[in-house]
Amino acid sequence: MSSYILSHIDPEPEYLHQLWRATNLHLNYPRMASGHLQGCLLRMLVHMIRPKTVVELGTFTGYSALSMASALEEGAMLHTIERNDEQEDFTRPWLENSPWAEHIRFYIGDALEVIPTLPAPFDLVFIDADKRHYSDYYRAVLPLVRPGGYILADNTLWDGHVFDDEATALHRRIAESDEPLSLNGKDAQTQGIMAFNDLVAQDPAVERVILPLRDGLTIIRRCS
Repeated sequence: MSSYILSHIDPEPEYLHQLWRATNLHLNYPRMASGHLQGCLLRMLVHMIRPKTVVELGTFTGYSALSMASALEEGAMLHTIERNDEQEDFTRPWLENSPWAEHIRFYIGDALEVIPTLPAPFDLVFIDADKRHYSDYYRAVLPLVRPGGYILADNTLWDGHVFDDEATALHRRIAESDEPLSLNGKDAQTQGIMAFNDLVAQDPAVERVILPLRDGLTIIRRCS
């Protein structure tokens, strides 16, 4: 099915294709990059929303940032934040040498520290960083998103772990426990996504929908 879809959507821009190849050749976990299909969707959403200020949490190689920046109008700016400073040597040249470099500002640091320094209000936020802190990111950006603005959250189905019986049972134990439970990295990320999904589902200030695209993409609209 995926090959059929890819053959019937806009072709991947050559610059992004080269970035995708370099990501797979030189980096661990290349599947973390958004890729052609999600890149097309991000670009389409930017065309539809026509944001002036975009904030991305989690740059990785810059594929998603470039996909969104390619659809920005004159004067619009995308601010993308990456915590892993070891990623900078690979990612920064791809951003700065791209056809859309004038629309991109790249930051290395903790997103929760950088977010308050960015120009608000935000029209669009893309969350694709540490899954354990998705709820923290959401709480940090939501007050800065304009009414009618959007938040996109990636990986919200988390390879199906969010509706796995074992993960659900653990999530319930955590919610009911007065003591913090020790979790390994994988379980902590699963629980982070599950807590985020619950938080968004119960928030009366937003509208939301989850798309089963790749690993799950949640589209959130701030109503008030």
